[in-house]
Amino acid sequence: MKTLHLCNRVPFPPHDGGAILIYDVINNLHAKGIEVTVLAINTPKHFQPDYVLQDRARLITVFVNTNLSVVKAFFNLFTSIPYIFERFVSPAYTTRLIHLLQTETFDVIQVEGSQMAWYVPIIRQYSKAPVVLRAHNVEYTIWQRLARHEKNFLKKIYLRYTAREVRTFEQVYFNQFNVIAAITPDDKKRIQELGIATRVEVIPAGIELSRLSEIKATPSQPQTLFIIGSLNWLPNQEGINWFLQNVWPYISQKHPEVELHIAGSSPPESLLNLKIPRVTVHGFVPDAAAFMQQYELMLVPLLSGGGMRVKIVEGMGLGKCILTTPVGAEGIQVTPGKNILMAETATEWQKMLHQYLTGKLPVLQIAHHAASLIQEEYDNKLVIEKYMTLYSTIKSTII
Repeated sequence: MKTLHLCNRVPFPPHDGGAILIYDVINNLHAKGIEVTVLAINTPKHFQPDYVLQDRARLITVFVNTNLSVVKAFFNLFTSIPYIFERFVSPAYTTRLIHLLQTETFDVIQVEGSQMAWYVPIIRQYSKAPVVLRAHNVEYTIWQRLARHEKNFLKKIYLRYTAREVRTFEQVYFNQFNVIAAITPDDKKRIQELGIATRVEVIPAGIELSRLSEIKATPSQPQTLFIIGSLNWLPNQEGINWFLQNVWPYISQKHPEVELHIAGSSPPESLLNLKIPRVTVHGFVPDAAAFMQQYELMLVPLLSGGGMRVKIVEGMGLGKCILTTPVGAEGIQVTPGKNILMAETATEWQKMLHQYLTGKLPVLQIAHHAASLIQEEYDNKLVIEKYMTLYSTIKSTII
């Protein structure tokens, strides 16, 4: 079997959720004997040489400047493609895709995320292969949630406008796929509520347990808090700012010994220049697992977002106790109080953290149950079998 994957970035190194989602599927397809080709946009932010996936896939890249531009965003207001997607529309990428489809035959073509859905009509024109959308998120939901929580009037208007445009785009393009692989049941429901006729299957994000087993367990510093994630992603920025403004002042005053450590790629200047006692912003860390093992309680204060938070799955797999919101835990089969801690309002977060810092929560027991859940439900060996079954059924249906 030969598969072609269209990506809005090179999925390497597998440090953040988006890259991990794609990299692990490619890696496991290769292990199954699948011949994998990746046609990726090579962005300034995530630029990589073409040989980085050479031991598991053929990587073909096309450089596209996807950097945000206020001028381009303004002129985009007069187009039919949302700016967050238009940044990935490239004549050079289109030419390379057409050439690939004209000279080779693929059994399945997988589009990674809504950002690349614009290319589906081109695929249809030059290939008869079934086309799968791997919906990492239902993007319009993220923008709706961001607008809901935004206090700045002008920003709220822009976020609402973007949400409407993204929703319309997804309604049009989702119907052009043979099947959509949603990450969570919640996303499947949202897709169906758009009136999409395309078949939707739920295939969750998984984790490489073999990779975790190679990591040497080390004791964490007691009563320490940490946050890790892509710091340029708006929902993460929103959640961190909310936590620092509404939860941290209460906790740091009541427990002056507690520390908070924040790590992740591409932190904004406002976060790097943060001057809050006992709050350390590490920025990018080359070894996320090593960072996570240093500290005890993982915080994911997510108010907006969609899909699955891969870092939560990874943290649980490492045996970390995690405190998050219902949005953060969305799509993961968790049981609050058993294998995760959950709180929604600032008051609930304050209460939960106070209980933790006074030793009233069974942190080690929750962490143990978290690791067990990931081993039983989110091993990538189980996830890849779902993809193999999906590919087989859509091929036979089209034939």
